[in-house]
Amino acid sequence: MAIEVEECPVGLSAVAVSDTHGEESPYFAGWKVYVEDPYDHVKNPSGVIQMGLAENQVSFDLLEQYLEEHPEASRWGSNNSSFRNNALFQDYHGLNIFREAMASFMEQIRGRRGKLDPDRIVLTAGATAANELLTFILADAGDALLVPTPYYPGFDRDLRWRTNVKIIPVHCNSKNNFQITVKALENAYQEAVAMNINIRGLLITNPSNPLGTTIQKSALEEILDFVTQKNIHLISDEIYSGSVFSSSEFTSIAEILKSQNNENSERVHIVYSLSKDLGLPGFRVGAIYSYNDKVVTTARRMSSFSLVSSLTQHLLASMLSDTEFTEKYIRTNRERLRKRHESIIKGLRDAGIECLEGNAGLFCWMNLSPFLEERTREGELGLWNSILHEVKLNISPGSSFHCCEPGWFRVCFANMSQNTLEVALRRIYKFMEKRKRMQ
Repeated sequence: MAIEVEECPVGLSAVAVSDTHGEESPYFAGWKVYVEDPYDHVKNPSGVIQMGLAENQVSFDLLEQYLEEHPEASRWGSNNSSFRNNALFQDYHGLNIFREAMASFMEQIRGRRGKLDPDRIVLTAGATAANELLTFILADAGDALLVPTPYYPGFDRDLRWRTNVKIIPVHCNSKNNFQITVKALENAYQEAVAMNINIRGLLITNPSNPLGTTIQKSALEEILDFVTQKNIHLISDEIYSGSVFSSSEFTSIAEILKSQNNENSERVHIVYSLSKDLGLPGFRVGAIYSYNDKVVTTARRMSSFSLVSSLTQHLLASMLSDTEFTEKYIRTNRERLRKRHESIIKGLRDAGIECLEGNAGLFCWMNLSPFLEERTREGELGLWNSILHEVKLNISPGSSFHCCEPGWFRVCFANMSQNTLEVALRRIYKFMEKRKRMQ
């Protein structure tokens, strides 16, 4: 006789049942709609065009050309000994030649306006791992980081999900083009103090995702003064630093420290990745550059949970050490991004849509607030839903970036061909013409 057993679910960890991953955000929901019905100009011309993915494909041909001309870069080496050395390598310090190449490439992007020490570079499996790793090191569960809005939706996952560290938003608005101010920082800090939350650091993105703008030198100086006064850390996420349309328009926090003889540098940590500037998200190559010896040591120990494969390091060490190639790549990539940016700005303007003036990144910050039926989060999501399912464009609503003003959207332009971008712009134009007739 069968015995009936009362069903009793097996318990799981707090991380497993937590909803702080943020996967239910419209930012991720739009991706799911795209995956189910992806645009293809031949096979599925009425499908969803992915404009929610900040991926750089405009210069991928340069990478392919390099590998065609230098096939040895993608090989283990010329003999069995080279194969053995790479296959058995597992030191979490990373290959010396690769850390040196990364330091040199990061210096190039910054116009050689500062020297970076390869021994301060800690390799991680992408910027996601780098930001989480730094959060684990700088803050305890229940502590918080200040993060200016609007900010990358993935930070909700990267900084909070497994660490149980909180995010205190620093609310910025369109009155000054969403620039970070000391007043906004102070308001957010005092809000945390009132809630008995311990602030351990401030994370900024420079250039900004989703704004596509760089932070001015004077603002960076004020930010550094603020974190010094509050005795907290500063994480500067600079993964789009090579995607600024002109190197003279970008100031790294490293330059500010250099100008101040590295005073208070022990609280500063830079995050970088090859996913955006070099367009290699699948390679999972990120880096932490810290001025704090203890952070470097601890980060290196913790990086054993997110190592970069030795084959990837071997290939990229060869590529990034070729300064003739990297100089051409950086110059060409910047010019192509600038032209692509001009193209989408003109197309949107022709449709009656304005964007925040940007000078960096793989996206623009589009203002659709004049076209909302009601200027609320619900009104924004209603418009987003129409654009996603009727126009078949996956763009990202500002609320998923924690923007405090309804009606702003991030639109990516570098993850597709120019022809696909033109299809997307025609769809937007038709949609806006239809809405105008209905008004």
